[in-house]
Amino acid sequence: MEIVPTPAAPAPLTPPADRRHEITLRFLAAPTDRGKAGTVDAGRVLEWVDKAAFAAATGWSESYCVTAYVGNVHFEYPVEVGEMVEITATVLYTGRSSMHINTMVRSGDPKTGRLDERARCLVIFVAVDAEGHSTPVPEFVPRTLEQQLARDYAMSRVPVRDAISAELRGQQYTEAGTAERVVLRFLAEPTDVNWGGKVHGGIVMEWIDTAAYLCSSRYCGRDTVAVFSGGIRFLRPLHIGDLVEVEARLIYTGNKGMHIAVEVRSGDPKGGELAQTTNCITVMVARDSSGTSVPVPAWEPASDEDRRLWQHARTLLEIRGRAPGNRLPNHLMEEQKNDAGNAPAAEGPGPSTETEVETAETQEREQR
Repeated sequence: MEIVPTPAAPAPLTPPADRRHEITLRFLAAPTDRGKAGTVDAGRVLEWVDKAAFAAATGWSESYCVTAYVGNVHFEYPVEVGEMVEITATVLYTGRSSMHINTMVRSGDPKTGRLDERARCLVIFVAVDAEGHSTPVPEFVPRTLEQQLARDYAMSRVPVRDAISAELRGQQYTEAGTAERVVLRFLAEPTDVNWGGKVHGGIVMEWIDTAAYLCSSRYCGRDTVAVFSGGIRFLRPLHIGDLVEVEARLIYTGNKGMHIAVEVRSGDPKGGELAQTTNCITVMVARDSSGTSVPVPAWEPASDEDRRLWQHARTLLEIRGRAPGNRLPNHLMEEQKNDAGNAPAAEGPGPSTETEVETAETQEREQR
């Protein structure tokens, strides 16, 4: 008679009270991290952010996790090559299978040990089982007042995030647009793989940053850097060997800021339609040789699609202005005052009294 060994029982899950809800990664920014403008590109920083948030999510859920959303990314100052980098990812709030994770990037001179904040954002991961289906995670219960306030902040952003996602979902980009536009095409390489065998979410965000850089730099004729990214939705996975298409298009300008809509599509390189996998809006600013942000030419919409996308960018600004701790840019506030006084509102893109970069910095200070 054949004796079949009894399968080993799965390891018991760690009680929620004993699980790690925060993790910190520390390393030096290497020469290979040097970006197009001389500092570490925003895309590389977002790759680091994705790794730290992944570690926090898997530590809490004790299962494999995938990136679902990255939002409210403010790049306050660039990371320099050679600096000590510290990235702290903290679970703030949990849904049935999702984890909302605050991620803060700090860096500084390794000889002094002083680290200053460079960027922060909110990342949402979803726990999945071996078949790739979402699986429940333990509830995160705040133990301190600070944790409770952080959880409440994460929850307060849910309606804003949903409104941003709905606004992004409703847009279409066709050949009728006349603004600056670039399209990158390449194959997803084996070196882009994540721990689950698909393309790493951080790699996708690097592609987005590269395309936004090319589009904005071609428009203004200068080096550019990202100051804000929002609404990065991961709709479906990308597979190694897929044909990838990254399209970046200018849709709005402020005094210094250029709003770039980026869409990532992928599919079988042997033929067939490419499916949308990721989309977002990134705000880029131009810099002079000293690294100071400078004004850019105002973009004038010329076609119906141009005008629709221009209004789309303004709608997103208004939605973000409703988020706790945020505010509208000054030029939109002035228009609202004019409307309230029965004065005619601006009908087209005009000069802004506050740039997108200044708005992002103001919002960041208010949130702290």
